[in-house]
Amino acid sequence: MALLPPTSMPTIEAIYRKREERQGDGWRAHLGASSIGNECERALWFTFRWATQTRRSGRLLRLFETGQLAEARFVDDLRSVGVEVHEIGEDGAQFSVNACRGHFGGSMDGVALGIIEAPKTWHLVEMKTHNAKSFAALKKDGVAKSKPAHWSQMQAYMHLAGLDRAFYIAANKDTDELYSERVKLDEAFAMRLIAKADRVINAPEPPPGISSDPSFYLCRFCDHSAICHRETLAPRNCRTCLHSTPVDGGQWDCERWHRILSLDEQKAGCGAHKYVPALVNGEVKDTTDDAVVYVMAGGSEWYDSEVPW
Repeated sequence: MALLPPTSMPTIEAIYRKREERQGDGWRAHLGASSIGNECERALWFTFRWATQTRRSGRLLRLFETGQLAEARFVDDLRSVGVEVHEIGEDGAQFSVNACRGHFGGSMDGVALGIIEAPKTWHLVEMKTHNAKSFAALKKDGVAKSKPAHWSQMQAYMHLAGLDRAFYIAANKDTDELYSERVKLDEAFAMRLIAKADRVINAPEPPPGISSDPSFYLCRFCDHSAICHRETLAPRNCRTCLHSTPVDGGQWDCERWHRILSLDEQKAGCGAHKYVPALVNGEVKDTTDDAVVYVMAGGSEWYDSEVPW
């Protein structure tokens, strides 16, 4: 007898909800090398400045974890054919690199020696999983064309780690077919990426976007679309506040309280928060010691003022 599909799955729904509850705020302390390939510098600025608190579904969070879990299999496969793979350094931590006064960087999947195509050369190792459509494009066009974000990530890592080759290994999540590609360092391209990161980090307000049309395809699928096109207001935290500035050592300085802010303090903000004016859908009319007065798009006045805390 054929079984009817269940109309609800409370256990599965509970699993998804639990993952959603545990996902955190999604804000990274630094601008990551994994995102520097994004061609829209405005989107990168919003990411670095915590202008959007992105929430993912439980199903999507599990999908992200699937890619992370695959890394152990990649390492086992490489070691099984005699490749020497190192995932952590002598300090017991994942290999990491940084630039732009500590505000840009990331953690590498690993480094390897003994890649059969070039056994005497140390390689950065980048491990990725793909769905069938993405994997087919990868095989047809290579990583630079089909996955420019992955290409850019490897270029930044190689440049900052002092390596000139990367080994990109990928799996088709539908069939478990594997693909690999050796990638050569493009020093000029990598230096342009670092310069791009530096522009974004030091910009006091969001740079121009890739399009002013919210229906543009890259805007429609961007996490920051609502903030970018001024449909919503950014959350209150120190990075959306005009008083804070990124300084040396990956730190943030508060000009209002004249001190360096901890990561927890940056996330919490304070009652003296005032928005970076470009984040507000209005024009500055007046400023006082404790408020900025805006004329909003609809003509009303809005006071961005200090509140007790």
